[in-house]
Amino acid sequence: MASFPVEVLFGLYLGVLTGIVPALVAWGFGFAFKYITGVTIPALGVVVLSVAIAGVNGGLMALNDPTFTQSASQVRLSVAVIFVLMLSLYAHSVGDKMGAEFPRKLSLRKLTNRTLSADVVELVGGRGLVEVRISGDIDDMEGYPAVPADLRSEIREWSSTFPADVPLVELESRVADRLRTEFDLADVSVTLDERATATVAAAPPLGGLSKRIPSGKRGVSVRALLPTGTARGDEVSLATPDRRYRGTVVSLRSDHARDAAMRVADTDGGTDVAPDPTLSPSLPVADGGDGRLTVAVDASQASSLLGDTVDRLTVQSRGTRREYELLSLLRWAGNRIQKVAVREGAPLAGTTIGDAAVRDTHGVTVLAVRHEGNWQFAPRGSQALTAGDDLFVVGTNDAITSFRGAVA
Repeated sequence: MASFPVEVLFGLYLGVLTGIVPALVAWGFGFAFKYITGVTIPALGVVVLSVAIAGVNGGLMALNDPTFTQSASQVRLSVAVIFVLMLSLYAHSVGDKMGAEFPRKLSLRKLTNRTLSADVVELVGGRGLVEVRISGDIDDMEGYPAVPADLRSEIREWSSTFPADVPLVELESRVADRLRTEFDLADVSVTLDERATATVAAAPPLGGLSKRIPSGKRGVSVRALLPTGTARGDEVSLATPDRRYRGTVVSLRSDHARDAAMRVADTDGGTDVAPDPTLSPSLPVADGGDGRLTVAVDASQASSLLGDTVDRLTVQSRGTRREYELLSLLRWAGNRIQKVAVREGAPLAGTTIGDAAVRDTHGVTVLAVRHEGNWQFAPRGSQALTAGDDLFVVGTNDAITSFRGAVA
């Protein structure tokens, strides 16, 4: 008979060889019963079965068998049995825990959903937020002109913060919407990895300034002292020696940013090299100082403003827009608002909202209806729906997609 430590090592070795299959059986029983019935199998029953599978006659009762206790291999067999017991207990607890946590309903979409890495999520005020940054160059989209170099550089330097508790596919859609809005892009495609790093393909704006100037307005370019934070879409007041004008900012260019972009230091420590005007960036937000901005004003005021000198520019307050807060709450809850047109021959054409049971059948709520050229907000169930009507509906992406199929 070998020494006691050697017998223990032999016992551990024997336990590893004979304990793998019993451990798998214990895990399988624990997982299956918990997942299917929600009941936890008593651990004693599992380990008795495991030891029996390991080849010890009578399971745990073998420890009281004289042929076992008086055997020359008593130590190694005892260590092996104890090892099998512990391994089976652990495997059973792991299987039971997995059975409790495993989702009851599985779909291919859920299995293929990508998620963000926990390392890039920050908790701010009880909410999980993630900062999305752009990696690599901005690719061009097929069928569109190439993105200008200055716009490509602006997009590459862009970053923003988004909620982290949404699927990665939904986060890609939100990033694309934000880029399309901030840079007025004709189209954009975004792919995110688990580190919240975005790969972007973009199409440049196709309409230029004319796309952002409302009907009946004219775009006038003036020089002024730009308050820090002035952005496209702000309502501003322009004071000249003769009168005061009001308009909307559609484009702005800061001298401070232009000088910083164009300044190239001489290698000999001399004066700066002559600047290249093509490097002057057009910014969505001004960083303060003198600059030039284009303002959409009434067509009747455009000529007089061109001949005046702007003494002072003031950004007007528009207060808190409750509709924007509502949209933010809806988006935070995973809902979207979209316009859907009722086509000729659609199942909903010729019915009413109540008869079609839009909310119960499709899971969307109709916020407004344009029927025969007239808008009806918060329509009742008796509101008629005919071909050519425009509906503004709110719901999840899947619900709106289903509803769009019903009215197409």
